[in-house]
Order: sequence, then C-alpha cells, then structure tokens
Amino acid sequence: MFNQLQKKWLAIKLITRMDKPIGTYLLLWPTYWALWIASDGWPNLHLFMVFSLGVFIMRSAGCVINDLADINVDGMVERTKNRPLISGLMTKTQAVNLFGVLIGCALGLVLTLSWPTVYLSVVALVLAASYPFMKRYTQLPQVVLGAAFSWGMIMAFAEIMGEIPLVAWLLFSANLLWTVAYDTMYAMVDREDDLKIGVKSTAILFNDHDKRIIGFLQLAVLGLLFTVGELLAFGWPYQLSLVISGGLFSYQQLLISNRERDKCFQAFLHNHWVGLIIFIGIFIEYL
Repeated sequence: MFNQLQKKWLAIKLITRMDKPIGTYLLLWPTYWALWIASDGWPNLHLFMVFSLGVFIMRSAGCVINDLADINVDGMVERTKNRPLISGLMTKTQAVNLFGVLIGCALGLVLTLSWPTVYLSVVALVLAASYPFMKRYTQLPQVVLGAAFSWGMIMAFAEIMGEIPLVAWLLFSANLLWTVAYDTMYAMVDREDDLKIGVKSTAILFNDHDKRIIGFLQLAVLGLLFTVGELLAFGWPYQLSLVISGGLFSYQQLLISNRERDKCFQAFLHNHWVGLIIFIGIFIEYL
C-alpha cells in the first residue's frame, strides 16, 4: 500500500515538474511585479496567497496538459523520453483526472476574487490549455506561451485597480517578449529532435538568426520595462535592476553563442535571476 502511494506521488511530482521549479519561478516573478505595482506597494495577504498558489497550480496543470499533448512524441526526444506517461509511471486517464483536479483547485481560488477577474481567468485557462497544441500548427508557439505566462499580470491589475491601465499592457508586452526569448533558448535544446518529428518552434523559425533575434527581444524587454519605470517615476533601484538584467542578458548571449544544448538550457534557467532582480528593484521602490 505504502509503495503504491509512493509511486503515485512520484508520478505526480514528475508530471507536474515539482522537481524542476524553474517554470514556477518564471511565472511567479512577473506576477509579483504586477501585484506590487497595482497595489502601489504591498498587496494584501489574500491576493498574495491567491496569485502565488494560482501560479503554482496553473503551472502544474500546464505541465500535465503538455505531456498529454506530447504523449506520441516525447518518447522520440532525448530530453523527454523518460516522462511519466512514456515510462508508464502514470496512465493517460490518471493524467486527465489530475488535470481536472488542478483546474478545479484553480477555479476555487479565482472564485474568491471579483467577477471581472473570474471572467479574465477563462482567457488564462484557454491559453494554458491550448499552448501545448500550438507547436503542431504554428512556428510561434512561444508567443502563445508568452501570453499564457503574462495573463496573470492583467488579472492582478483588474482585481486590484478595477481597470487595466497602460502600465499593465506594457508589463504584459515585456513579459511576453521575454518569454519568447527564453523559451526560444529552451527550444534550441530540442531543435534537432523537433525537426525530425515535425514539431514547430521559434528556434526552428529563427534558424541561424536565433541569437540575433533573442538579443533584439531582450533589448525590447528592457526598453518596455524602462518605459514602465518612467511612467511610474521609479528611481535608481529600479533602473539599477534593469542595468543588472542587461548584464544577465549579455551573459546568456555568451552561453548560447555556440548553440550547445547544455549551454542553451543553462541560459534558459538563468532567466530566473532576471525576474528576481527586477522584482527586487520594484520591491525597493515601494519601501
């Protein structure tokens, strides 16, 4: 009995990527950017808990639906060939049930918010559920992922301010472009496998221009975030966070310079620090 429970827990942990929290971090930091700015400082405990838990739950649900969508191709990709649905650690029916439970938990959280935010959450669900299938139909699935990773920011402003100001859309745009940049690095890891099995990505679309386009996206992100700072009259702590982030982006360009799989993956993981540094800059501005 204990061994069965242990096996089930292991399957849940692996399919939701609890052992790989980078996706949670990349969702969490931008959400905190929006929460702090929309609240003009500290958000109340209820909102902090709802959005923090919501990030964790929706990221987990996104991982489950991603593995369900890729059940026929993950076994052909080196990085994903041992995922639970491929190894037999979890069945397809169990994965569908787990996805339903996670979405139910997310719904329970969002129902504690205002109705306009509840309506906006439907868009978040559609984006999260559709992203894994976009790689079959478009070379720009990372754009859909960027929208999914950024929609919580729109929800935060709508809930706290009762409106979605220009600053919210600038943050949304910055985070969307940042997501495309770092997920292209991630897709560079699988590019050879994806080409063989017919999966689409920006890494394939950008081809030999990948590093240059990622650099352009990173500059655009910094430009949009600088504009946010100017509109909010932020001072040197926030501006310093952008300078440091620019340095981190430069380091990532060095990592991907030879398009080595391990280095590209390292560059992707490194984006966690960008999100954290920018949050620290925003946090200090409101002290």
